[in-house]
Amino acid sequence: MSLSFQKYQGLGNDFLLLDNRQQPTLRLSPQEARHWCDRHFGVGADGVIFLLAGTGDCDYQMRMYNADGSVAEMCGNGIRCLAKFIFELEGRTCGETVSYRIDTLAGVMVPHIQADGQVTVDMGTPQLLAQQIPTTLTAPDAKVIEVPLTVADRPWLVTCVSMGNPHCVTFVEDVAAIPLETLGPLFEHHAVFPQRTNTEFVQVLGGDRLRMRVWERGAGMTLACGTGACATVVAAVLTGRLKADAAGQAQATVELPGGDLHIRWDVHSQHLYMTGPAVAVFRGTLDTQ
Repeated sequence: MSLSFQKYQGLGNDFLLLDNRQQPTLRLSPQEARHWCDRHFGVGADGVIFLLAGTGDCDYQMRMYNADGSVAEMCGNGIRCLAKFIFELEGRTCGETVSYRIDTLAGVMVPHIQADGQVTVDMGTPQLLAQQIPTTLTAPDAKVIEVPLTVADRPWLVTCVSMGNPHCVTFVEDVAAIPLETLGPLFEHHAVFPQRTNTEFVQVLGGDRLRMRVWERGAGMTLACGTGACATVVAAVLTGRLKADAAGQAQATVELPGGDLHIRWDVHSQHLYMTGPAVAVFRGTLDTQ
């Protein structure tokens, strides 16, 4: 059986997108997703995203497997790519603006495609209590802000945020000096994170610029992570490294290896807004058994 797909990337975070609207079950198994994400034996991607028909007041549903076949609740770069995928499926033309309500396992997300092709997503509100992340680093009803955590025989101060998926943020002097391939798996699988975690190493460059490298749960080292960039801005505010303006807006450009994301946190509504690109790479077919 052959399945049509398109490949999209958002700042180098790349995905296989499948139109799954005609059936309620996902058209690939976790094992098949893992195979096709392999960069040597498959197509190569950080994950597989399925577009399903909408339910209730949502236009569509998004479901996703990470590169290792595990389920991802949400992905910031991925939902921007999905929005562009929908835009094309609907036959829309460049310059149009449109918003979609998309059901994800992390709640309803609303991407808005702008006239210039950039996509802004209302990422919802961050969850900050230990039990919501989840982590056992502190009491279940307490926030995890610069709490000590020992990894690789070294103490780290970590701030944890859930964007529908778990994030562990730590601020460092030089992100380029971090041995991400070594430390990333140790953070991801640390016993204090019962559902594993994404990990962001962040360097403050200036008042509104942050540089981030990420180890993604289930995908490893990637060029960008949208939910991670949102978690990073929240962590920067919680630790006093980033200030909100008089209108209650905390904004920053987050530099990732694949490019920049603009993140705005409305401190009053608590909603986070992420703006960045999503680009079609190619289309093809998967020959499944």
